[in-house]
Amino acid sequence: MSTRNVLFLMTDQHRVDTLGCYGNPVVRTPALDGLAAEGTRFDRFYTPTAICTPARASLFTGLHPFRHGLLVNPERNGGARDEVDDAHPILSAPLLEAGYNMGHVGKWHIGRERGPEFYAMDGEHLPGALNPFHHPSYERWLKEKGHPPFAVREAVFGKAPNDSGRGHLIAGRLQQPAEATMEAFLTDRTLELLEGYARDFHDSGKRFMLSCHWYGPHLPYLIPDEYYDMYDPEQVPLPASMAETFAGKPDVQRRYAEYWSADHFDADAWRKLIAVYWGYVTMIDDQIGRLLAALREHGLWDDTAVVFTADHGEFTGAHRLNDKGPAMYEDIYRIPGIVRVPGAPAGVVDEFATLIDLNPTILGLAGLPPREPCDGESLLPLIEGEAPGWRQEMVAEFHGHHFPYSQRMIRDRRHKLVFNPESVNELYDLETDPHELHNVYSAPAYAGVRRELTGRLYRELLRRGDPAYTWMSYMADIDGDRAADVDGVAGEVA
Repeated sequence: MSTRNVLFLMTDQHRVDTLGCYGNPVVRTPALDGLAAEGTRFDRFYTPTAICTPARASLFTGLHPFRHGLLVNPERNGGARDEVDDAHPILSAPLLEAGYNMGHVGKWHIGRERGPEFYAMDGEHLPGALNPFHHPSYERWLKEKGHPPFAVREAVFGKAPNDSGRGHLIAGRLQQPAEATMEAFLTDRTLELLEGYARDFHDSGKRFMLSCHWYGPHLPYLIPDEYYDMYDPEQVPLPASMAETFAGKPDVQRRYAEYWSADHFDADAWRKLIAVYWGYVTMIDDQIGRLLAALREHGLWDDTAVVFTADHGEFTGAHRLNDKGPAMYEDIYRIPGIVRVPGAPAGVVDEFATLIDLNPTILGLAGLPPREPCDGESLLPLIEGEAPGWRQEMVAEFHGHHFPYSQRMIRDRRHKLVFNPESVNELYDLETDPHELHNVYSAPAYAGVRRELTGRLYRELLRRGDPAYTWMSYMADIDGDRAADVDGVAGEVA
């Protein structure tokens, strides 16, 4: 495959089922739908962990979270690494060495202090997890463009469960036009870099990788009226998993429902909030359309691969939860994955793939091998329709959000097993229970499935070197698969 430029587009906390190309019949997403129609849509695309910093660090390093060590968002939880280890491989280094222009615009959130500039990339570090509405660069841009400053009315809050007052900000009407939003600002900055990169490419053949990472549709959903009211709440079906009772499940899920005061909103309120979330998705899709149009205008369309994905999903009321957290449901682990490579056949891939796989995929588009160590596999063979023997399952991990909480999950085409060391484990039959409402871990009829998946998860964690296997060695039904050196003293104790 010829070397390519790469335009990498990423959203934050984005549900797969909000996109037309993934089956939503209501939400308008023409830019991404068009990209999927010309490229490859991955239907079983997953995040390695449903939380921002660890997932983004896995994309950047090509490593599982337990290996790179950025296990949590530093704003909410401490004790883990704050920055990528200097010894770890990073995506930007081989591309820069190969002579690529490298640019990053928007959300970074890989550590606290180091931003794209630290890694010799073009672009400004915008620190933090949420839209930086008061960042000097954004406020200066607003003044230069004659746009009104950031302001919100009719803010929607949850209710604090300890009766201390209002809870989390969930949504609100942004008192700015669409062209003044943070999303438009980030797109403008990306277009500025793209113009220079296009000039370099046409003048000297210098290739580029340019990333634009929007902060949305992560809550709070603060968007202009035009998008806030774009979708009729009557058209919004409530998630089937709102029937969640938490029976037979880890109690932490019920506690998270309280934390996000999900039950504070009735059915009508949830329909409106989901409709606003949909509007946010369309607003970002409109900005994506600007970037794709610019590729064509600059004569780059036939030389540039375009990748779209998200760091993780979002609950928006599913399982009576909001945001994300210690619950390994499809809502937050399955993410969109679209790759359009010029000259490659369009189609749909039904194999398991993850965010980590995009690291060697991007290097492959530049004609470069994966940097070792690498925990991912290039998706280019799948895109070309040539990938026999691909993985038949995916394994994910979680280390906590607001507090430490360890989980591991294995998911194949029918079943999902979640190992919760401090609580009950979970097993879901996704064929008979696609909304993951019924934990059948203890059901006698599923004993064989439980043992098989537990053994497969254990062996995969052992293969990876994930220390989570040590607890499973004594506490899981692994049918004699326990590693001989689980205590680190093999051959030394009689």
